[in-house]
Amino acid sequence: MRWDALSLDGQEPGLFGQPVTVDTPEFRGITFHEIRAKSIINKVPGASRVPFTWTINPYRGCSHACVYCLFGDTPILMADGRAKPIRDIRVGDAIYGTEVKGAYRRYIVTEVLAHWKTVKPAYRIRLKDGTELIASGDHRFLSDRGWKYVTGTGGVGQRPHLTLNNKLMGMGGFATPPKKEADYRFGYLCGMLRGDANFGSYTASTGQRIYRFRLALVDQEALHRTRCFLEDFGVRTDEFLFQSATDTRREVRAIHNQTKAGNAAVRRLIAWPRIATDEWRKGFLAGIFDAEGSCSRGILRITNGDADLIQAITSSLEHFEFDYAIEAVERPRLRPLRVVRLRGGLAERMRFFHLTDPVISRKRNIEGVALKSSAELGVASVEAIGIDVPMYDITTGTGDFIANGVVSHNCFARGTHRYLDFDTGQDFDSQIVVKVNAPELVRRELAASRWAGEHIAMGTNVDCYQRAEGRYRLMPGIIEALRDHANPFSILTKGSLILRDLPLLEEAAERTEVGAAVSVGFVDKELWRLIEPGTPSPLKRLEVCATLVEHGIGCGVLMGPILPYLTDTPRQLDAAVRRIAEAGASSVSAIALHLRPGAREWFMRWLRECRPELVAPYERLYGRGAYVPKDYQRRISAKVAELAEKYGIGSRRNPRRLSAPPPPPAAPGPVAEQLPLL
Repeated sequence: MRWDALSLDGQEPGLFGQPVTVDTPEFRGITFHEIRAKSIINKVPGASRVPFTWTINPYRGCSHACVYCLFGDTPILMADGRAKPIRDIRVGDAIYGTEVKGAYRRYIVTEVLAHWKTVKPAYRIRLKDGTELIASGDHRFLSDRGWKYVTGTGGVGQRPHLTLNNKLMGMGGFATPPKKEADYRFGYLCGMLRGDANFGSYTASTGQRIYRFRLALVDQEALHRTRCFLEDFGVRTDEFLFQSATDTRREVRAIHNQTKAGNAAVRRLIAWPRIATDEWRKGFLAGIFDAEGSCSRGILRITNGDADLIQAITSSLEHFEFDYAIEAVERPRLRPLRVVRLRGGLAERMRFFHLTDPVISRKRNIEGVALKSSAELGVASVEAIGIDVPMYDITTGTGDFIANGVVSHNCFARGTHRYLDFDTGQDFDSQIVVKVNAPELVRRELAASRWAGEHIAMGTNVDCYQRAEGRYRLMPGIIEALRDHANPFSILTKGSLILRDLPLLEEAAERTEVGAAVSVGFVDKELWRLIEPGTPSPLKRLEVCATLVEHGIGCGVLMGPILPYLTDTPRQLDAAVRRIAEAGASSVSAIALHLRPGAREWFMRWLRECRPELVAPYERLYGRGAYVPKDYQRRISAKVAELAEKYGIGSRRNPRRLSAPPPPPAAPGPVAEQLPLL
């Protein structure tokens, strides 16, 4: 199982080397997997539609239910601009994802939260620019028409999948990095030292002839690489402080060799080769870029005034079929400079970086760059390979990552447990992962200097007051920590166990903003027994709401999920909103059922068993994705808002309403506004 993301640093996963698995008579049919988590306050991915940023989930597998996706060799774009095979990615690595900011989706650095392996049937996706990806049929990529699965499901209402009319979004396939053998190192030293080193000799006052080779750089990465490459060829150097840091300038360090033999050896190493191999050219371009290059405002430039260097730069670029322009910079009384500017946008810049591998990471930074590309990323073919192969997936803070130059998705679903090798149906209900160290982690993370005291939502992925809480009692410690740090929070629950902690909630509410919400999508008892048999009845949940309000805890109701054809008639909605008003709810928000991968399969199986006549209508309604059509959502929202006004929810006519209640938290997914075929 993939417990790595939940284990303690430097220790084996779990409490005693492995997760502690517990079966107890009082929880017949349920298995608890006790683990010690690394962290507990989780940031919601930027691409999520939920209206909160931070969450705590003491019971769950993972906040992102990801399908298994990519072949192990697939290169992933790291935060330093390099690429690493997905099989070698590790939890905690910094990589690039994307986030919508303003009018564009942009590249941003994110963290790997989980990494795992499985075996799946493989499909090969070929793009028109030659990019190839091998993935499972369940994986999703970002196309010009939204997120698309590799393959469809067939039949009525199949999921959106890649076709030959789609274009994937990104920069295109990554170039193969250099091998960094002897020719590459010769080339790098030639570019770096001809571009930025200082050579000379002088006679000291003692009459001794001093030979000087010195390289002074702000960027220590390039200085250390140069020093290592020189030592590989037998030239030793000493490092020293060349210039101290000031308020406006960074520290500059340098390496030097002041012997005649050392200087002669360096000059031999950087001599122009008789035949420039591919590896020498790659190293030379990397060295001259580290020495004299820049990349700002989306433009890669290399600037120098030496004609031989400019000739070597342009001939090497032409050799690798890069397009470039040369611009002259005249300087009074100084030798004119020439600027070699790379053309082709981000795709060509990234090809340059991956092909040559310059070492200065700040020059390779693309954070904030818009996701625009002229690369030919149209889908040329999608074909089954016909074999099962090992595949890997990762979960990231943004919910996506860059796989061989295209945007790859982390899926969100009822399949929380898929990430731990559980299925999304029975296992979701019976295999409970318990973060037994959650209270101490909350207290530690709230005390950290980097924590800014932002609102934390709980119960947004898995109910924190589910039955397991009666056994493990994690929430009192969590609430106490939030109370002691006066950190605002809210809780969404379907359970009545929250009332056990009412005194703690009251204490916390005296120090900070505390909000609660109960989830009640309908008040039909028969449907409740069929669909939510493990929860308190809807009326019991509304009693919880009333009790919280009476004790000064603002409590709203998340009216969800509203089930099309089952709980969305005007009569059913009226009955539910009337009961919600009687409970004194401070607000009501409607959200219709959404069927993401994992949840879809589970719910459709339930429909086939219990309401087979609704299978076809559901397939039509949810045919294009996880959500119902927008016009349905708008009708639901309007109807519930009308009923809320009718019964005085959020107004003075509601006798239980608090004067200034905090807003209720919302569950993952769109804040839906849905109503069916009324």
